[in-house]
Amino acid sequence: MNHTYRLILDCPDRVGIVTRVGEVITSNGGWISEAAHHSDQESNWFFSRFEIQADSLPFGIDELQAKLDPLAKECSMNIRLVDNHRPKRVILMASKGSHCLSDLLDRWKSGDLHCDIPCVISNHDDMRGLVEWYGIPFHHVVIDKDDKAPGFAQVEALVDEYNADCVVLARYMQILPQALCEKYRHQVINIHHSFLPSFIGAKPYHQASRRGVKLIGATCHYVTEQLDEGPIIDQDVARVTHSDNVEDLVRLGKDVEKTVLARGLRAHLEDRILVHGNKTVVFN
Repeated sequence: MNHTYRLILDCPDRVGIVTRVGEVITSNGGWISEAAHHSDQESNWFFSRFEIQADSLPFGIDELQAKLDPLAKECSMNIRLVDNHRPKRVILMASKGSHCLSDLLDRWKSGDLHCDIPCVISNHDDMRGLVEWYGIPFHHVVIDKDDKAPGFAQVEALVDEYNADCVVLARYMQILPQALCEKYRHQVINIHHSFLPSFIGAKPYHQASRRGVKLIGATCHYVTEQLDEGPIIDQDVARVTHSDNVEDLVRLGKDVEKTVLARGLRAHLEDRILVHGNKTVVFN
């Protein structure tokens, strides 16, 4: 992986933003290897992402930040600078379903996902063997249905102890309390089937099969206090027909879920997502 600094910014739209930012970088010898921009005409807001070759600059990321600060203040910019050689620390959370968890662990092990996974947290003990086979610490944290606060306090303590940059709910079948959603805003990623709000509750694929649906899908999104209504990162669908039974729908649904979740996590790891209100700009 080439060593780059990622510059992610958003601000009120105006003429010349790309030119001004580019001048700060190139006047110091910076080589921009990738750039993407989006102007939202409805909100008059501008979004941008640059990748800058680190060795093209005569200084490090802190001095680059200092050189960008005056422009950021002038243009009311929100700026983030990220060193891509520092892998994000991602905690995975799961329940009994293994398809998303095992897929992410395999992508991590093979190097397809550039991150560290310091631990996996689950409210069941079923996945311990799988996780420990990968050499990752496994924490079984019981969430008592009659008093969930102690369990979630332990989850919060683990996330803080491991200094996580991101938490992925890989089919974690518990609703995070509002306090955790607010504390880790835009740091918790979830996946759910895209039948919502049509088929609510247990066995959604059975409900969908009875209705004769022709499309099944999945939605990857950031978690907010509004259940399954956070900013959407990625979505996909698979076509089904009358000849597909419930087991076929479940199998195809799992394939879509794990693919969409992996894509969403990759976009987050590569700092390609900018959140504006309850919408996202996701640069390819």
